[in-house]
Amino acid sequence: MTAASIAPVNKTSHIAIASFIGTAIEFYDFYVYAIAAALVIGPVFFPSASPTAQTLNAFATFGIAFLARPVGSFLFGHFGDRFGRKSTLVATLLTMGVCTTLIGLLPGYDHIGELAPWLLVTLRIGQGLGLGGEWGGAALLATENAPKHRRGLFGMFPQLGPSIGFLVANGLFLLLGLLLSHEQFMAWGWRIPFLVSAVLVFIGLYARLKLTETPLFQAVAKQPRRVPLTELLSGHLKPLILGSLSIVVCYALFYISAVFVLSYGIGTLHLPKPTLQAW
Repeated sequence: MTAASIAPVNKTSHIAIASFIGTAIEFYDFYVYAIAAALVIGPVFFPSASPTAQTLNAFATFGIAFLARPVGSFLFGHFGDRFGRKSTLVATLLTMGVCTTLIGLLPGYDHIGELAPWLLVTLRIGQGLGLGGEWGGAALLATENAPKHRRGLFGMFPQLGPSIGFLVANGLFLLLGLLLSHEQFMAWGWRIPFLVSAVLVFIGLYARLKLTETPLFQAVAKQPRRVPLTELLSGHLKPLILGSLSIVVCYALFYISAVFVLSYGIGTLHLPKPTLQAW
């Protein structure tokens, strides 16, 4: 039974909104930390280190989520094939939203000592797991629910989420930097974008909980149970590796230009923060 032979049951507009908004929110959460790593994570969570070590430690906590993302992709992808797309995508959204909100509430090193960076790393791993399961799952949700012969179009909507998430995250940090003094921003202002995630997650949940399970999954669920991860690795290993490497190249360039340049421009070149963020 193929996807083309099964009619979708969700409204097309709802499919587009639910797949787009969830991806946008999760990438907003991920980008919020990326910008915070360049601006504030080092001094708040590693204050006893040198400025260079603060930067390295901040980017190490940022990078660890990329190690968790493939694990999240395998984990949530496996359970999505076993128990349903909708429930799994609700779980990824909650995982990312809870971890992001908790980062906004996490006391710094000055308050709880060495426990602070360890808790931060734990929450970053949670963010990576959530986003790893989100992106592919959202594309699958969109294409399996899409009208016949329009799956390419509907598969586009989750891909719009990352750019919107970055624009909102960067815009919010830019606004806070303009409205608050440096002391206010470092003391509490940087936490606001993380706490905003709690509101955004409720919006995403509202959109996703109104969906029914994809018709293709309902049909496949009636067939004998298999181990989806084993089937992926045994039958589709080459495209999996090629696809993974291609996205690594793309996002390596993106994060160098959007995150490292922000840190380098402010810390080394002493350029104005609003100028770099606006650029």
